[in-house]
Amino acid sequence: MPRVLVPLAPGCEEIEAVTIIDLLRRARIEVVAAGLDDQPVTASRGVRLIPDTTLDEALNREFDMIVLPGGMPGAVNLNNDPRIKNLLGEMAAQGKYTCAICAAPFVLGEAGLLAGKSATSYPGFVDKMNLPGVTYKNDPVVIDGKVITSRGPGTAMDFALALIEVLAGKAKREEVEAGLQRPQH
Repeated sequence: MPRVLVPLAPGCEEIEAVTIIDLLRRARIEVVAAGLDDQPVTASRGVRLIPDTTLDEALNREFDMIVLPGGMPGAVNLNNDPRIKNLLGEMAAQGKYTCAICAAPFVLGEAGLLAGKSATSYPGFVDKMNLPGVTYKNDPVVIDGKVITSRGPGTAMDFALALIEVLAGKAKREEVEAGLQRPQH
């Protein structure tokens, strides 16, 4: 079973964090929500989230994917944590998935993981970084190899479903999506 790390930083976007955790768990993917410390995390709109564990404890485990929720100042808090940067670099070097939504793709950019990639983010983040070799797209979800990015709270469900598809296949994505009763376009 794939194992996914979702680091929760103070000021993260709660819609994104909870949607990612919820949908991946519906797909029976093991998700570890890790706080940067041992305290509840107050998200960007004041919702208090209780992580499963601390980041320090989670670093003792192996993961197939890391997913960074966005939100401000959550994305900045992730970017300022050297453990996150180190883990992103290690996972990318091992050919594992590094994923981010909303403001958090800028953390991937700061870690050097967007070089030569296509990516998206909340407007004003990756598109304003002037990263050489990065093709910025306005798509809700952009998958470029093992880097997956998305735009914001409104695309969180599409993002989580895309993560399910790459980890567990199209049939599992369709099974989870059917249960959500999403309108068909």
